[in-house]
Amino acid sequence: MYESGEDYLEAILMLQHEKGTVHSVDVARKLGVSKPSVSRAMGILKDGGYLEDGEGTELHLTKKGLEKATDIYSRHRLLTEFIMAITGVPEEQAEKNACRVEHDIDADVVAGITNWMKKNKKS
Repeated sequence: MYESGEDYLEAILMLQHEKGTVHSVDVARKLGVSKPSVSRAMGILKDGGYLEDGEGTELHLTKKGLEKATDIYSRHRLLTEFIMAITGVPEEQAEKNACRVEHDIDADVVAGITNWMKKNKKS
């Protein structure tokens, strides 16, 4: 899956947590992209089995889509917390950097960061 597809899945998951229901226009606003771009991406995600239509214009993640989106979001949060912990930068800056890294990081590196965070967690 391409980085942009992962961004769309993560955005849908975050919007579901924030709003309950998600529409294409919500995704466009969140990601700062055009409605036609969202429409094209939603078609690709549906074809890939990550997304299905809900009632009316609602978007719903499939089981496969939810698993992928949850994995992406978990990596994002882990990397954000890790960057903040080791650099002391503000959350907003850490999030921007985590977003760039989350798509390309190897699973063994994620596991290593997870272990480091557990060992170095502040009480």
